[in-house]
Amino acid sequence: MVASNGFLADLVTRSQLVSGRDLAGLVFDAGQSVGLTATGVYVTDLQQTRLIALPQPVPAGEPTLDIDSSLAGLAYRLERTHLTQDGTTAWIPMVDGVERLGVLKARGPDLSVADCEALAGVTALLLVSKSSHSEVLVEAERRQPMTVQAELLWAFLPPRTIGTALATSTAVLEPAYSAGGDAFDHSFTADGLHLTLLDAMGHDLASGGASAAGLAACRATRRSGGSLTDIVTEIDRILDEWFTDRLMTAIIADLDLTDGTLTWVNCAHPPPLLVRDRQILHILEREPNLPLGWNFHSHTPPTTHRARLQPGDRILLYSDGVTEARSPQGDLFGEQRLADTVIRAMAAGEPAPEALRRLLQQLKRHQEHKLSDDATIVMAEWHPTP
Repeated sequence: MVASNGFLADLVTRSQLVSGRDLAGLVFDAGQSVGLTATGVYVTDLQQTRLIALPQPVPAGEPTLDIDSSLAGLAYRLERTHLTQDGTTAWIPMVDGVERLGVLKARGPDLSVADCEALAGVTALLLVSKSSHSEVLVEAERRQPMTVQAELLWAFLPPRTIGTALATSTAVLEPAYSAGGDAFDHSFTADGLHLTLLDAMGHDLASGGASAAGLAACRATRRSGGSLTDIVTEIDRILDEWFTDRLMTAIIADLDLTDGTLTWVNCAHPPPLLVRDRQILHILEREPNLPLGWNFHSHTPPTTHRARLQPGDRILLYSDGVTEARSPQGDLFGEQRLADTVIRAMAAGEPAPEALRRLLQQLKRHQEHKLSDDATIVMAEWHPTP
């Protein structure tokens, strides 16, 4: 295969006036122009258990592939290109920044890994650009119908993983198709990383609406220059006015990426855990504030806490649906099991998104795939570079 920037430019140009349904076909055409005999665009399902092939004129092969038992899944899990033994087929992870989207299958008699990875990179960008308004791309991620409250929440949630050279944040949420009360947010500010985890009482449409309104209040206040205290007060006011029967717990935090200062407010939520040198430290435990929802904070501002992180530290935020998950025998999943799972993944060198994916799988196995409450985990790492 002869490297050529022209085939990528042509792919971008042709993609401007097509829908998401035609994207895999355009990628196939682009691959043919540089000697590939077949390509396939596979996106991950919402729960990250299967890779789903997008429709194209020439089928890519298997319509779905298991993430935990296939070569394609290995490329997805480790975020590295993998070749078949005969060297004629490559599986390349499609990543938007640090967010895993799926994998690209590329086949040809004389593969250029560099060209294939460039094609996968452009395909990932095109997927993101069209996923907000393409039913085909949205439906490819789903393996079962979604409840109205879950649809509402997912419409508000950010990408599962975001990152720069200074920090990475990744999150998971289950049950993906019927989530009700949990929600998360993470976003980069001018010189920091903002983190939010909300847990609204209940598991119905009102709970989903309360969490969505909480995220909206958080973002509106933050983007208007408000502090963490302002955010807490505004969420409290919104819930008291519009969701009078709903209480909410929350962790709302800012991480200064220049010096590692973590500032947070805890409103009746499980305290953050600090992972340092493969150990779980409880140095972020503080007396929590009252929950949100009954205008507790309008007259008495919540207490704000601060701590200085070290490079490489990871912060774990989680809802009580994680640690309080019970097996059929009544065994709690617990904080220690949560910590041990994350530490083992770190020791194995797994990327942070993969560590959380495996943690969620273990949690579901613990409850025999019958979650009794929403389970949300956010893990943020400060990794400043010279």
